[in-house]
Amino acid sequence: MKVHIIAFLIGIMVAKCSLGQDITGQWNGLLKVQGTQLRIVFNISKAENGYTATMDSPDQHAKGIPLTSVTFEAQTLRIVAANLGMEYVGTLKPEQVVEGTFKQGGMSIPLNLSREIAEKKEIVRPQEPQKPYPYYEEEVKFKNVGAGITLAGTLSLPKKDGVFPAVVLITGSGAQNRNEELMGHKPFLIIADFLTRNGIAVLRFDDRGTASSEGNFKASTTNDFATDVNAGVEYLMTRKEIDKKKIGLIGHSEGGIIAPIVANNSKNVAFIVLLAGTGIPGDQLLLLQQELIGNASGMSEEKRQAVRTISTSIFELVKKSNSVDQLTADLTSFVKQELKNFPDRPQGMSDDDFVKSQVREVVNPWMMNFIKYNPATALEKAKCPVLALNGEKDLQVPPKENLRAIREALAKGGNKKVTTLELPGLNHLFQECKTGSPSEYATIDQTFSPVALDEILKWIEIQTK
Repeated sequence: MKVHIIAFLIGIMVAKCSLGQDITGQWNGLLKVQGTQLRIVFNISKAENGYTATMDSPDQHAKGIPLTSVTFEAQTLRIVAANLGMEYVGTLKPEQVVEGTFKQGGMSIPLNLSREIAEKKEIVRPQEPQKPYPYYEEEVKFKNVGAGITLAGTLSLPKKDGVFPAVVLITGSGAQNRNEELMGHKPFLIIADFLTRNGIAVLRFDDRGTASSEGNFKASTTNDFATDVNAGVEYLMTRKEIDKKKIGLIGHSEGGIIAPIVANNSKNVAFIVLLAGTGIPGDQLLLLQQELIGNASGMSEEKRQAVRTISTSIFELVKKSNSVDQLTADLTSFVKQELKNFPDRPQGMSDDDFVKSQVREVVNPWMMNFIKYNPATALEKAKCPVLALNGEKDLQVPPKENLRAIREALAKGGNKKVTTLELPGLNHLFQECKTGSPSEYATIDQTFSPVALDEILKWIEIQTK
């Protein structure tokens, strides 16, 4: 499941002119949040009555985004994206450095700006392999013909020559690269390295519209991503190094939803591994997430109840909807009526902007599909061997509820080739952790538990004998 770090609003910038040092030009900063480094660039220009500006986020491939307002008075720079509750306030120092704070979504993060280009510091985790690798690795591209896009990835083989069992890795929700890079970690790099060293070929690829892959990520749903994975399987079928009868899928989080869909639509999938895959409907999962993460972050019972009540109503509107226009109208009306009941509304955001932001968060193809989708539907049809692993302390895909639902759905379909395991002390990313809260992910040096890696390998070796 994804964790939103930053988003942007396209708006009009209005400002008051101030006297003092020249604030115009390019200002660069490095936003460090939850183990992720995002380069931020503010481009400030003078206007007739003040200033105009745009924002760039090079790491999110976003450039020239207009903001809502900017002021520079008494050496204080204030930049606002009101629709998103985003605000930056800093003080211009004589040495042409702005020292300030970035605020959004209840977070306050130090962010200093300078005229110099911000350079990211590479985070190296202890488990990350160092080249040269003791196996063969190849950059590859393959087509999803139905979608009309080309996807890019990495194929790792135990040796350059030979015939090997293989797996396709499937990322979780949110636009991610082939290493499923998030929170300063590269879990798919770790998994691919481990499996390849142990005789299993691995294909991992950038999500559509991400890094080197073509396509429109924002307009896509889980079912669209399933067609990308199927294209990956078809590509492996063309490789002479791959044992065509021993191709499997390993899906993490949303990837665990996608794997059964692909397996049901392809005769070439021999087995699937679900890492923190879901078994309950999307709306139920989101409610559980909100409750558990809210509790772990210290949210009061009163606020958690308010969030649950509002979310339940929103999800019901989505599940009943058949028209995007009607859903937009219904959600707009609902949010306006419930404005006073929304906890932790961002400061400085108008009622209209807040309503629009809440509606936009829900009315998009992926979210609408996710809320409505019940993964049990595909699981009931899955006939190949299935391994489902969940971490005991996973707050994003709670293990007991989801493993039980996975077992029940597979049993209903008559599939007896099923293994489910709840691994003690592991979180959603399969790290050894204390609380399981997403706020811990970046602070843990371990990327992926060796225990989980061993369980995956042992099970795959049984399936590919």
